[in-house]
Amino acid sequence: MECSVQWGVVSSMIHDGPHRQELVVQVGGEQAQAINYPGLTGSCQAGDSVLLNTTALELKLGTGGWHYVLAIQGRERSLSRQGHIMKLRYTPLQGRTLAVEEEDSPYHETMAKADSLHGLPVAVGSLHSMLAPLAWTFHQQGKPKRLVYLMSDGAALPLSFSNIVSILKERGLIHSTITFGHAFGGDLEAVNIYSALLAAKHVAQGDAAVVLMGPGVVGTGTKWGTTALEQGIYLNAAAQLDGQAIAIPRLSEQDVRRRHQGLSHHSLTVLTKVVQTPVYVPMPNYFQTVFPQSRQLEGLRHRIVWEATEEGFRELFQAELSFSTMGRNVEDDPLFFHGVVAAALFLARLT
Repeated sequence: MECSVQWGVVSSMIHDGPHRQELVVQVGGEQAQAINYPGLTGSCQAGDSVLLNTTALELKLGTGGWHYVLAIQGRERSLSRQGHIMKLRYTPLQGRTLAVEEEDSPYHETMAKADSLHGLPVAVGSLHSMLAPLAWTFHQQGKPKRLVYLMSDGAALPLSFSNIVSILKERGLIHSTITFGHAFGGDLEAVNIYSALLAAKHVAQGDAAVVLMGPGVVGTGTKWGTTALEQGIYLNAAAQLDGQAIAIPRLSEQDVRRRHQGLSHHSLTVLTKVVQTPVYVPMPNYFQTVFPQSRQLEGLRHRIVWEATEEGFRELFQAELSFSTMGRNVEDDPLFFHGVVAAALFLARLT
């Protein structure tokens, strides 16, 4: 693995938050944007000389557009005094976290006893863009329920990289967050998917959970070379812990790549090759309208649940939230959002 590193100078601040700073920096005589995570490096100020990872911008990655601050010249950081579980292990940015299940955690005894989800509904998807429409739709169905978001390490590792998560929390659409694996920054930290799910039930007291990676899914154009396949692993974990496992289908009517049209080949691989036990697969009736001759669902040994999503889809336009996936909004690719709405409606019915 290789990375590009350059020195720059902070010229101004775009956003100054406690967990994420967005900066304008001068690098090599040019202006660029950079992200700093104060928990890793300390807070930046105008005039600071900063060491930057410039790899993503140089490669013009879809999740690029930003440099990342590695260190601030002349600034020292002291470790927090909590936790013994390391994330980003054996890298220059490794740091300690207080995992919900470790011995120093106030929840250690609860987690030591936890062994079942007792039927907790768990929706699992493959794209971060599913989170906002699912959370919005879930909370339009009757009385308020506690939805816990579990963020994996399949894409962005800092929870604060996602602007939408903080918005959803502020609006009460997400009750709490849990980051697991090497993802970090949640209300609770967990070692793996199993302890994260158990924490969602027994510590966060969730009525339902949704598991999705952060922004920046990795894909290679091959069947097996994508982080989207983690969906199947997490569905297996939810079922093994006596939860009600729900697969959020990745659907599209406008993706130019044929392999993602209708039900994405990633979803098909998860449902046919990775998931080890039957799970719920909510599907919108709209799918049959757009692809009336589709045979993609034939032979699936899962519980297909057809949902009327027309009203829920229309309500997305009233949400005052920005919904988009792969650069396409609700009007550009309706089927994608119908699929997420179907999962949200079914998830709400199980709570």
